[in-house]
Amino acid sequence: MTSEPDLGAAQMRPGAELLQAGRAMVVDWTLGRNLFLDTHQVASEAAYKRAAKGRIMQHAHIGFRSLDRTVAAMARLHDAAQARDVRIDRFGITLDWSMGYPPEHRASAGRGTGIVLSSPEDFRRITNASPAAAHFGDFMLGLPGALHNTQAAIAAGATAIGNLGQYFTFRLPFWDDDVATTEATVTALGLIAAQPGEILVHSNLDDGFAGLFLDVTSAFGMMLIEKHIVEDLIGARASFCFGHHFSEPLTRAAFHAALAQEVDTPGTMIFGNTVAYRGAEAANYASLANYLLADICALTRAPTGHAINPVPVTENQRIPDVEEILDAQCFAARLAEHAAGHARLADDEMIDAMAQKLIRGGRGFARAALTGLAERGVDTSDPAALMLAIRRLGAKRMEALWGQGSYRQPLVPADWAQELDQMAQGWVSANRQTGQNLTHLHVVLGTTDVHEHGAYLVRQALEGLGVRVTDAGVALDPEVLVARACAAEADAIAISTYNGIALNYARAVRDALRAQDCQIAVLIGGKLNQIAENSNSDLPVDVTQELAGLDVSPCQGLDDMLQTLQRLTLQGETGRD
Repeated sequence: MTSEPDLGAAQMRPGAELLQAGRAMVVDWTLGRNLFLDTHQVASEAAYKRAAKGRIMQHAHIGFRSLDRTVAAMARLHDAAQARDVRIDRFGITLDWSMGYPPEHRASAGRGTGIVLSSPEDFRRITNASPAAAHFGDFMLGLPGALHNTQAAIAAGATAIGNLGQYFTFRLPFWDDDVATTEATVTALGLIAAQPGEILVHSNLDDGFAGLFLDVTSAFGMMLIEKHIVEDLIGARASFCFGHHFSEPLTRAAFHAALAQEVDTPGTMIFGNTVAYRGAEAANYASLANYLLADICALTRAPTGHAINPVPVTENQRIPDVEEILDAQCFAARLAEHAAGHARLADDEMIDAMAQKLIRGGRGFARAALTGLAERGVDTSDPAALMLAIRRLGAKRMEALWGQGSYRQPLVPADWAQELDQMAQGWVSANRQTGQNLTHLHVVLGTTDVHEHGAYLVRQALEGLGVRVTDAGVALDPEVLVARACAAEADAIAISTYNGIALNYARAVRDALRAQDCQIAVLIGGKLNQIAENSNSDLPVDVTQELAGLDVSPCQGLDDMLQTLQRLTLQGETGRD
């Protein structure tokens, strides 16, 4: 393991000072009202959920690039669902990643596939679009634009604001000032804590370390640390989401049962197991039913207020349109009617046994981590100092130092890692002879964004064939990836991308290679799409052909990657100068 980073920052303002600055802003930024709060005559979403007395709630995620289209779609979806006797309780708004920057940096940041809200008035249009609660999660808290975004959301009456999990893992392109990010986030949390109404500080654990830890007890321990920071050190209310990478029904049910014992605030939502969507729509419906049924049964056992999240079955192919979202919501409502019979089939003893293992292991992780950080000179009573130290250490170091598994064997193995290991092992077994001539290759691997699982699979597969792989890192600027590949004298660069910037990123990599006068083959895989420039559509389009025109090798899967590397070997184009 590499040496530990510097965990402190002398130039950062103390957490108490940042919190006080945030609390002082309540004079100008006080929780507003909106259509959801007024329709249901409640003070907050938390109050709405407490009054629901265990009813299964539904969450719909939406966010086209156009504000007008998003607002219209929210109203249409809510009304159309209601006409079918289906209630959408909350909408998650897919904000654009550029909103993570401070306002003065956004114009030059470029655009992704999400919506940009520039003012409190834009936020109010969202919170008044329908009688459902509006949830502002990604690219709010945890990024350098946190304070500006939180102020606007509060003024619009939003009572669930996130995503704290992103603070620990996300990095915006060309932004490395983690002190400014920490100060903005802690100040925003101080403003939330000072509000007269209850605002849930939402954290999607999968967007934080839960999607990186190999042991689910480590993820539960990190949840306890986040809860400690938000509630004990800051005085706000923490609410947690999980689910992206929890594919086993038992793990989902046990993690929910453990949350129900350790967290007394209503949950935001249980996210869909989106990594299970790999095929056509018909196959994806089986995955949709699999995770929803587990979640509905879990909520029947312990009504935490989490909303279920029926992800449209087209999500792995494109940004879903209104009718596709509506179909998923209707599917979920009907499935909930059938769930009672299945709940009686659940093995409560097995669920409870795993939940207790998660709680014991999670508490042990949290205790060891806080003790270990204090021993390293971190003021663990200062939320800003504690958050910055955790962010700089990262998931891999923290789990290696304080994970509760023995001999690197997790107490509760993470579903995502087990699945990807099995996929890689199966692929390597099928291609071992075909790929035996690749052992001389050196591949530098990096990602365009924080999503690491595609890169994890690629690394496991290549190393299984004997290829030397250097991990350049995640959320890399193109110039940094190229510099590391050139310094390593790599034969190929393998890029894993997810967030709809495939073409622009590939162009930047090619430009950087030319600037370095470096001949290295480039492979790119993942979601090879992007919103076309000057397009009237909000939906990204496939850019595979455009990538090939850049002398970049687009890979739809591991087989494409293998063929490309074999071609390089046969042609003698190993890429070294």
